[in-house]
Amino acid sequence: MIYEMRVYSCVPGGMPALLGRFETTTLKIWERMGLRPAGFFTTLVGPNNHDLTYFLAWESLAEREQLWNAFASDPEWVAARAAHQEAHGEVVANIASSFLTPTSFSTIT
Repeated sequence: MIYEMRVYSCVPGGMPALLGRFETTTLKIWERMGLRPAGFFTTLVGPNNHDLTYFLAWESLAEREQLWNAFASDPEWVAARAAHQEAHGEVVANIASSFLTPTSFSTIT
């Protein structure tokens, strides 16, 4: 199992709209498509209080490529993202992504 850590840095004031989109739209599409979120986090204390950090679990990079590309082109997602952007403008200023593997002593495998 590998984990993708994605960090979305929001524009000032954009976090509520981004969180709402995940909660009401994105997660339902991911469930239908078989994407496996492993956790979502906002910064409680620290310099990046405009960041949403989340993890996705993948069997392999090939699975990630297949499912992420399918998600990115999914008609329901494309329409929902466009409607959200029309209603709220661009809420994410930057996206960073890293791929992680658990250590031999990790509690997550």
